[in-house]
Amino acid sequence: MANSGLPRKLSLGLTIAMSMANMYSIIRLIDQLLNGQVKDAKSLLITGGSIWLTNVVVFALWYWEFDRGGPGARAAASKQIPDFMFPQMSDPNLAAPHWATSFFDYLYISFTNSSAFSPTDVLPLTRWAKALMLVQSVTSLIVVALVVARAVNILR
Repeated sequence: MANSGLPRKLSLGLTIAMSMANMYSIIRLIDQLLNGQVKDAKSLLITGGSIWLTNVVVFALWYWEFDRGGPGARAAASKQIPDFMFPQMSDPNLAAPHWATSFFDYLYISFTNSSAFSPTDVLPLTRWAKALMLVQSVTSLIVVALVVARAVNILR
């Protein structure tokens, strides 16, 4: 089948587009914060929260798309060595028979990494996974620190 990779290419293209749009939003927000253009705490918190939440979803998509070669490769078990070690993978007593990751598992990784700025119970094993989690943590830390600092300053 000639178009068997088309859904994955489309998915990756959309993830790239969402990543670029969110990065643009982050850059604009930082620019506005640094130039004193943000005067309303409520809109700042809504904008910052939207950027942060979008960041969580975007990184969840990256993790979903690349862990062990993506959803199709995971289902076919074509790559045995995982990029992320879930607790259910380390001890069969912790999971139902034939347990497999779902998108929610990657959303959980992304949310906890964005809120704790570090992995929690799921460990990144490969360099790309560690690098992506590093980028996500730094991005989240910058957005949260700048938005909260400015919002507190506005509210005083």
